[in-house]
Amino acid sequence: MLETSARLLRLLGLLQVHRDWSGTELAERLGVSPRTVRRDVDKLRVLGYPITAIGGVGGGYQLGVGASLPPLLLDDEEAVAVAVGLRTAAGGAITGIAETSVRALAKLDQVLPSRLRHQVDTLSSAMVIMPMPGSTVDPSTLIAIASAVRNHERLRFDYISHDGSTTVRDVEPYRLVQHGRRWYLFAWDTGVSDWRRFRADRLSMRVPTGPWFGPRPLPAEDLADHFAMGPTANGHRYRAVLTMYGSAAEVAEEVPPTLGVVEPVDDRTCTLRIGSDSLDHLAVWVAAFGFEFDVREPPELVEHLRTLTARLQRATRP
Repeated sequence: MLETSARLLRLLGLLQVHRDWSGTELAERLGVSPRTVRRDVDKLRVLGYPITAIGGVGGGYQLGVGASLPPLLLDDEEAVAVAVGLRTAAGGAITGIAETSVRALAKLDQVLPSRLRHQVDTLSSAMVIMPMPGSTVDPSTLIAIASAVRNHERLRFDYISHDGSTTVRDVEPYRLVQHGRRWYLFAWDTGVSDWRRFRADRLSMRVPTGPWFGPRPLPAEDLADHFAMGPTANGHRYRAVLTMYGSAAEVAEEVPPTLGVVEPVDDRTCTLRIGSDSLDHLAVWVAAFGFEFDVREPPELVEHLRTLTARLQRATRP
């Protein structure tokens, strides 16, 4: 039989990894009587853990939501995952998350066993975390969006588009998506009756939230692929269509799906659809892919490639 303190920790661990337990199941796991389980539950409640009783035959227990965050129990793999995640988040794109992550990591690192600290240090030494330039998004904005997604509540917000114009949007929020270094809201825009994505760092929430809405089917089962392909069709200031002189399989090896969509034409050519807010980015990307290509649209990219070519020729003069 476990000692009382060890048994309380074991009981807490069981409650944290399972939605609900019957009293009989907990007693069997701990090797004690149901009466002892009831006493141990009462002790955890005194310590601040919100454990609720579940009715029914035999009764049961569930770890609920409390007024404050009680200590959590993590197994070895969970502790390593949290520590590595905190180190990664220290370079994240959420306002203030770096400082918060460092504080939380300092607390966790202090209590990590040496064997786990070695695993975390090994993983961290092999990782290179690039700093995140540009604008960041406030955590309260992400929390508000996530809450509206969960509760099926419409959102209203002011949105700044890539050209600097501001509009008021009314949407049904469905997903909060991290794509690259940015956060996006994927939603049904009631104003245009179509699916749209919005950069979270460009929107300012209006309160309160709107009325409840009935969820509609998503436009694709694999929303990640759908989202990755979307920017090439809309959402960017410049959208290029190119004929690539290489097979679709060869070009797809060089063009990640988050950057462009490759469509086969025949065994030796394919179409590449790619978008960006910068003509410089488009010009450098298509030149670096390693294939001969023709620009079908937009005409601005053709002129920009001529300008860039002349600039590079001047730079290589003796």
